Amino acid sequence: MVTNEKEGYDDNKMSGIENLFKQFGEDATFQYFKSFRRMRVNYNSPSAAASARIQLHQTHFGETDINCYFAQPVTPIDMEDQHLQPPALTKQFLISPPSSPPVGWEPREENEPLVNHDLLAAIANLSAGGSHELHPGGSGQPGIVVHVCETENPMKSGPRIQHTRCPEH
Repeated sequence: MVTNEKEGYDDNKMSGIENLFKQFGEDATFQYFKSFRRMRVNYNSPSAAASARIQLHQTHFGETDINCYFAQPVTPIDMEDQHLQPPALTKQFLISPPSSPPVGWEPREENEPLVNHDLLAAIANLSAGGSHELHPGGSGQPGIVVHVCETENPMKSGPRIQHTRCPEH
């Protein structure tokens, strides 16, 4: 067996697999990716690629099975236009930070922060080591119960979190 030192592929296996894929299109081209242990087969027509995929997927060849996948076609790069173009003006405002706001945009004043005194009073009334029901259960839904830790750092003392029982449907 002759091994292609440059590519690391066996010439006999390469020609055998190329012939296998060329039966679906004589104009097929091949690219070998040694580091991925893969090859790419390019056809000029989608029907030839589909036929090859249908007929050769999971086919045993040599010591391995062939897995075929579709890939996006390679689009040639225009030599004059090798740079990325900026997005459309309507989408530029969505880029963070925006390059400039759209025409007619005006900032609005922020409201004062809301302080929920009822929520603060409820949190202040929580007693250490106690259980507080926030939402009663019923009609197949579990209740929400808060268990307040007795220590400042619950990770050191190691209390376990009690799991809420799943309602039976």
